[in-house]
Amino acid sequence: MKKINISLGKRSYKIIISSDRFNDICSFLPLRPGDNAMIITNQTLSPMYLNKFISLMKKSKIEVDYITIADGEQYKTLETINYIIGILLKRSHDRNTTLISFGGGVIGDITGFVAAIYQRGVRFIQIPTTLLAQVDASVGGKTGVNHMLGKNMIGAFHQPISVIIDTNFLLSLPPREFSSGLAEVIKYGIILDASFFQWIEKNIDLLMALNKDTISYCISKCCELKADIVSNDEYDFGRRSILNLGHTFGHAIEAHMGYGSWLHGEAISVGIVMAIRTSERLGQFNTKDINRIINLLQRAKLPIYGPVEMMSKDYLPYMIRDKKVISGKLKLILPSSIGVAEVKNNIPYELVLDVINKCQNIC
Repeated sequence: MKKINISLGKRSYKIIISSDRFNDICSFLPLRPGDNAMIITNQTLSPMYLNKFISLMKKSKIEVDYITIADGEQYKTLETINYIIGILLKRSHDRNTTLISFGGGVIGDITGFVAAIYQRGVRFIQIPTTLLAQVDASVGGKTGVNHMLGKNMIGAFHQPISVIIDTNFLLSLPPREFSSGLAEVIKYGIILDASFFQWIEKNIDLLMALNKDTISYCISKCCELKADIVSNDEYDFGRRSILNLGHTFGHAIEAHMGYGSWLHGEAISVGIVMAIRTSERLGQFNTKDINRIINLLQRAKLPIYGPVEMMSKDYLPYMIRDKKVISGKLKLILPSSIGVAEVKNNIPYELVLDVINKCQNIC
């Protein structure tokens, strides 16, 4: 078992990483007998785990309730938020209730946002069950939902009180979902740690084969890297922005194609390729490193070309509405070498559109 601390003063919390500990999960929950909890999960996980989870909670004398919602990015909406809040009110849950997110990134974002706004804020716990959520989405307190005009445009910063990761949940994860999570893993190497990127290159086959020790190290390393960033820039005013490598492009794909059509990591994979090609055009990234990144994404079974249904001009409305755009000036996260990235301002739209156009066909 590994513990990683997110240092945020009174809002500090621990990420606990283990394997095959679901039967003992209540010993990790920062709850006491008599506490009230509401589990929020989805229709995919519910048949596999919910009854057992409720039974374990009751044995620990925790007053437990649950909500099951539909599974998928297309349900990350204000309508779902309203539905959950309605149930909380009807069942008389007050500010002493702790919400428990039990699922992937969508469930985590939804639960966190409800926790941020219900009765002006309640506690919540993250129990992420997908690779993407375990290495990225569950850590750092970003919560929210999508709007038809843009991804994650409605939300709030609201930190969990604990993140509990059991790597055994990944054994039931569909291969496509696992690959989606690897996009965020690869991202960490590109922007923060060249030696970790090299480690991923060496161990990608073991990761794809769900080797227990390899996966545990990978998740721990990603959480350590993100913990350091979040602890020093909780509200995304500075260095935390580099965690959005590829996201300006990728969010455009997700929104335009319809949420859920492309998985988040799939869209981010293409976004990473577009970002490094933009960096190349600006003369700050070399062809050898570009080829290494593209090869690794392909080995992870991730796409490197944009959707054939999208033209370069289709990206622009979403990119202009991106949260990093200020006064109409485009900002992108661009690497200068593997392990080093920075925010670049005033990127010419014409250059970006040309890169997107080329990445629709060959990268």
